[in-house]
Amino acid sequence: MQFKAIIFDLDGTLVNTLADIAGSMNKALARRNFPPLIPSEYANLVGWGIRRLALLALPDEERKRPGAEDLAAEIAQDAARFYAESPLTHSKPYPGMLDAAAELKRKKIKIGVATNKPDPVARLVLQGLFPLGTFDKIQGDKPGGPRKPDPSVIWDMLIEMNATPRETMIVGDSEIDMETAQASNCHAVGVSWGYRPRGVLEKAGAERIIDTPEAFLDFIADL
Repeated sequence: MQFKAIIFDLDGTLVNTLADIAGSMNKALARRNFPPLIPSEYANLVGWGIRRLALLALPDEERKRPGAEDLAAEIAQDAARFYAESPLTHSKPYPGMLDAAAELKRKKIKIGVATNKPDPVARLVLQGLFPLGTFDKIQGDKPGGPRKPDPSVIWDMLIEMNATPRETMIVGDSEIDMETAQASNCHAVGVSWGYRPRGVLEKAGAERIIDTPEAFLDFIADL
């Protein structure tokens, strides 16, 4: 099949951001005397957006209290501010992803990023780690807007990228990305080097799973 567009997830797919996510959320939790989580504990919590991340990061007993959603929203607001102040302290592209983006540009395949990370922070991360002009479309979480797995996130991007769902591949490391691909009628390709294990991607309906960035380079060479 001839692909005209590839839409990547950001966290755990293009960039290893876990340490910076953990640092900003733990700082926000500490302001309210809640215990921190170690970075690896965040791996199964990220992907749904910062408000849900804040809620899941709370101790179990706090999540069950009345008003927990409001508390999580306040923590999320603090964490987003802390993150925006220093989004690139530890974050780095996964090895080979800069080369993969360059190869896709050479093949004239459009490159998008769809993430549930707040849109301004997503742009700071991508613009700080990838060459200017790498991405044809970046779509992060915006107040009041849809977020993955809502297919309208992808369909709006494809209008600007001049591609149909069947000409588009969604590449991500989580069940959210696979669900987004299925909901939008795009092809679902999972990557297991990120924040979720292979079994999660298989269960979520990935058409193909790629285990290393090096194997991904081989994969796109044949597109």
